[in-house]
Amino acid sequence: MRDSREMAADRVDALLDRLRQASYIASREAVSALYLAETLGRPLLVEGPAGVGKTDLARAWAALSGRDLVRLQCYEGIDASQAVYDWNYPKQLLSARLAAEGTDIGALYGPGFLVERPLLQAVSASPAPVLLVDEVDRGDEAMEALLLEFLGESQITIPELGTVRAGEPLRVILTSNRVRELSDALRRRCLYLWLDFPDAEREVEIIRVRAPEVPGVLARAVADATHALRRLDLIKPPGLSEAVDWARALNALGFHELSRDAVEATASAVVKTAEDRAAVERHLGSHGRL
Repeated sequence: MRDSREMAADRVDALLDRLRQASYIASREAVSALYLAETLGRPLLVEGPAGVGKTDLARAWAALSGRDLVRLQCYEGIDASQAVYDWNYPKQLLSARLAAEGTDIGALYGPGFLVERPLLQAVSASPAPVLLVDEVDRGDEAMEALLLEFLGESQITIPELGTVRAGEPLRVILTSNRVRELSDALRRRCLYLWLDFPDAEREVEIIRVRAPEVPGVLARAVADATHALRRLDLIKPPGLSEAVDWARALNALGFHELSRDAVEATASAVVKTAEDRAAVERHLGSHGRL
């Protein structure tokens, strides 16, 4: 008779295969973290360099589970009116004018005047969507404070209406590029995954899945060259999407291998600043090797 450990391993393997079908090639560590987030109903905080697939993990999770993806893009200065909820003030004002002096002020703060933002949408929707809180590190400490009740208790408190609780376990991914350090209070409420660039073998597989028209030999050359670029002191090291774009660009221009001419003709797909372009040219050999 199989024990619970073997059964859990099979479920992780099944989730890995489903992610692959959603065109997301993940490590077993990443899939295990996602499985625990799904099974335990806990938010998953994913940190790592820009371009390693943190946002795409949420998209793939939504796709394979058949759920909507609700995205909250964080930025400096974001507050409750953009993240949680707001009131439809023009509609409130119009209703107050139509009702004249007989207006019940409390009625102007009813559900009909409420504007749901991503956090409230995630709590109130059925079935619950996958919520992506993207680049949470770009928000400030006040933004983190807004998240604590939501992450810890799967609910939102609206002073005028009361508490709105999720009807089922939420599926939440928070991403961070570590622009600033996140609070211990936020981290305690989440499972954690560090997502780094894949090894060359997995990057080849990612390129072949996302750009099936690219020959295997070219995909291997691009993966090796992209890894070499990441070892340079670039301002914007290429991420996975740049590697895929580069392979597509080379294939579109009829290059079947990397040469100096090929790199120079397609550098716009992989190098995103003038300084980085100059650095690549300094390290580029006559045969297109870095």
